Amino acid sequence: MTSIALFNNKGGVGKTTLAYHLAHMLSRLGYKVLAVDLDPQANLTSMCLDESEIEELWNTSSELIAQGAAPATLHGTGRVQEGQTIADAVWPILEGTGDAAHVEPAPLKPGLWLLPGSLDLSRFEDKLSNEWFKSFAGDPAAVRTTTAFHRIVKHAAQAVQADVVLIDVGPNLGAINRAALIAADSVLMPLAADLFSLKGLSNLGPTLRGWRRSWQTLVLPQVPANISAPAATMTPLGYVIMQPGIRLDRPVKAYERWLQRIPALYSGAVLDQHPPSHDDNQYRIATLRNYRSLMPLAHDARKPMFDLKAADGALGSTQTYVQTCYREFRDLAENVLRRVDEVR
Repeated sequence: MTSIALFNNKGGVGKTTLAYHLAHMLSRLGYKVLAVDLDPQANLTSMCLDESEIEELWNTSSELIAQGAAPATLHGTGRVQEGQTIADAVWPILEGTGDAAHVEPAPLKPGLWLLPGSLDLSRFEDKLSNEWFKSFAGDPAAVRTTTAFHRIVKHAAQAVQADVVLIDVGPNLGAINRAALIAADSVLMPLAADLFSLKGLSNLGPTLRGWRRSWQTLVLPQVPANISAPAATMTPLGYVIMQPGIRLDRPVKAYERWLQRIPALYSGAVLDQHPPSHDDNQYRIATLRNYRSLMPLAHDARKPMFDLKAADGALGSTQTYVQTCYREFRDLAENVLRRVDEVR
């Protein structure tokens, strides 16, 4: 089993959309996939489940359903159960009553499961932040808190015998993301060709190295034998360029200067290579065109863009676009798996 965190310090680059479609494509290719929503905004959960399922999962009345803006479907379908989110799993730690609880993944389709998120996960931020430096001294309670995500994800992955775990995290360098990334074997970075993504890369690389170094040198040697802890490898797999929506065949000219700067910045800031490499093909896993016109159809159909049919509204030339989308995500999935094998 391998775990991959999808992360960029800059938001709005399509990270969750990428995680959702990559998870579906990997399962299409025959792999057992567990998608994990460790973003307190729970965007991946909202993409995977319909409104009534989220209402049931969170035990909270949906305003959209109440206002008639979202359809109310029958409860008890079996895909979700109340209290089975990441936030529920860490609640015993927050209350001081025990270790993280096990939660059961929600089946989305054969070979694909979701470990759902919740907005309540944000409550765990302060607890993780306070316990980080205490874990350097080998404090068992602090180590148990910092490694909670690792054990939750590990148990869920074992329960479904997952081949690949995809972890979606929020766009920041806070304590929740630190704990999430420490639990990941590798990191895949979606990027937009703009100043903000490049600035995010320059922040991200040194931060990841600092977290890895602190964990492996200061914490791991002192972890009690009865606490399962991650190795915090966080190996960078590469980056995926998410094209802007103005042109479909190639990035617009205004973005080319940013594209040209990404390879050197990635190899220097993220991989700590000096001198940095300017070879774009060495670390760029894929370039995905903008499929914004397909997203509304996919959202209404509750399926990936590359699975849209004529009955979903993908008619005429749009169906050709769907087929192009399928080829690009299939190539992306195969390239990601290839990179995982290369860095092992």
